Amino acid sequence: MFKRLSISRFKESFVREEIIFTLDMILSIGASIIVILGVELVFPDLFRTFNIVLTYLLASIVASFSFFLLLKTYKIIIRHLGARDIIPFAIASMLKGILLLLVFIIGYGYYNSFFFVCVLDFLITFFLLIGVRIAMILVYNTINQRRTEEAKRQRVLVYGTTDKSVAVIKRLLTSPHYRIVGFIERSDRHAKMLLDQLPVFNFDDDNALNRIIKDYSIDSILFSKDTDAQHESEGLIEFCIKNKVKTLIIPEVDEVEEGQSLLRPRAIKVEDLLGRQEIQISLDEIKTYFNGKIVMVTGAAGSIGSELVRQLATFGVKKLVLYDNAETPMHNLRLELEDKFKDLDFVPVIGDVRQIQRLDFAFRTYHPQVVFHAAAYKHVPLMEENPCEAVLVNVYGTRNVADKCLEYGVERMVMISTDKAVNPTNIMGCTKRLAEIYVQSLGLAIESGKYSNYNTSAPNSDESNKPATKFVTTRFGNVLGSNGSVIPRFSAQIAKGGPVTVTHKDITRFFMTIPEACRLVMEAATMSSGNQIFVFDMGEPVKIDQLARRMISLAGFTPDKDIKIKYSGLRPGEKLYEEVLANDENTLPSFHNRIRIAKVREYDFQYSQFVVARLENLARQVNIPDMVQLMKEVVPEYHSETHR
Repeated sequence: MFKRLSISRFKESFVREEIIFTLDMILSIGASIIVILGVELVFPDLFRTFNIVLTYLLASIVASFSFFLLLKTYKIIIRHLGARDIIPFAIASMLKGILLLLVFIIGYGYYNSFFFVCVLDFLITFFLLIGVRIAMILVYNTINQRRTEEAKRQRVLVYGTTDKSVAVIKRLLTSPHYRIVGFIERSDRHAKMLLDQLPVFNFDDDNALNRIIKDYSIDSILFSKDTDAQHESEGLIEFCIKNKVKTLIIPEVDEVEEGQSLLRPRAIKVEDLLGRQEIQISLDEIKTYFNGKIVMVTGAAGSIGSELVRQLATFGVKKLVLYDNAETPMHNLRLELEDKFKDLDFVPVIGDVRQIQRLDFAFRTYHPQVVFHAAAYKHVPLMEENPCEAVLVNVYGTRNVADKCLEYGVERMVMISTDKAVNPTNIMGCTKRLAEIYVQSLGLAIESGKYSNYNTSAPNSDESNKPATKFVTTRFGNVLGSNGSVIPRFSAQIAKGGPVTVTHKDITRFFMTIPEACRLVMEAATMSSGNQIFVFDMGEPVKIDQLARRMISLAGFTPDKDIKIKYSGLRPGEKLYEEVLANDENTLPSFHNRIRIAKVREYDFQYSQFVVARLENLARQVNIPDMVQLMKEVVPEYHSETHR
């Protein structure tokens, strides 16, 4: 009667045809029993003998069996039931009712009540057959949806058993994206224990790790702290990369966008694994200092400048003056501030630090009390090719900003410099060193009382008082994610399938995050007594080749196999190794054990004035040989392979 279903067809069927046919028979006979019981309440004399009941039930069985088989209702796949599929059930139920009526007429004569019974049987049978199918569809969809959702949830082990790890568990237990399976750690002090009703798994080698991952079908390892990820960068994370297990981390507060959860995991990035401990600073003192002040940031739309603006926006400043000549980045920053800091009083000023009149307008109009000078040309190869512009922006532009700070009685000017100013081998580094020289010599002249050429018509000065501006310079290395940083470039190259270009196999660099760099700049600005060059502890240098390989691995590819690494050679003016800044030989201790004060040669301010004026004149004339020669005379440690 039934042909055996093939395996492939069975997979596409909700329930086997035999079972469906049997279920329909039970429902149809059940409908007849319901009718008998119900009719007894209304027409107690209708089913007056057992023979009538038995005849009715036998007729129901024969009718159901015949018409279900004839119309093949059992072959209709339940989960795909549509409006047209209802018709066979209606016909089968109706034919059953007609057959029952004929049996009554032939066997017992026609009664009006028999017609009512058969119509009732037809309706109940039809609605039971369709109703049960609808219920099965609902149950199937619910189960299938839950299975689908469960399949989408990553099975996660949380690294460590600290309070923060437990907090992560509590927040993610109801997450639709992650299913927390338990904790994992190297120590066996919590072996075979439950923590927050979840097991703690211990491992001491890759074999143990492999068993845990396979036995519990683990998709991801979640780190609650970046220090844990750094500690396991060569261990657990390396294992996960090789075995295609995802690695996640809870982002730091700096990364979290407004409206997002602080505990929304993201994939581990190479920045999380660079292995340096962030320098802790006193945010309370910084907030107290900047609260209620008018602050100006030059280069406000750049990587460092925009992050300074974001952090200053949280310190209760009275007004933020954003000064930059890049129109589109300034527009984007403006939209961001309007969206995130609705109560912030800020004004974007499109202007160039080379334009004295435009700078004067900004200082004269807004009277800033603190100025962060982040405007600069910083791309080494580009400045090697355009040295005159580097001088005009980095040296002449810095002089303009410093002079205006002094003229308008700014409390403090903080200049953003670079470690490339130490023993420079390129135009960019040398121009930043020259900018440092001008700012420091100006500060020294003020301290010693030798500066007598300041503008007495400035609003915040008079002839009886010395200028009050304190000049602070901060030096640090590469910042992760900044414009021109290798990490965004490598990411773009990996996304295109490679190759990833590294200048030299042995090249190394120091790195810190943009938020940390900006916090350190503000710490230095707050705590400095003035006229100091601060250098930050940058941790251990990172080999760029290893950085590229780790980024490729984290992206799920195999270096040199899936994505090639190409060595392009050092670019013009580029060093193989950056100088180590924070040591006792060339620095002095400061208010913070990881922030040092650079020991540098002091210059006479009048000489600095002459040098800057002369360099500006040569740069405007595009007299590169004489300009570079003067730069080498002023900064004797400057050695260039490009400009001899």
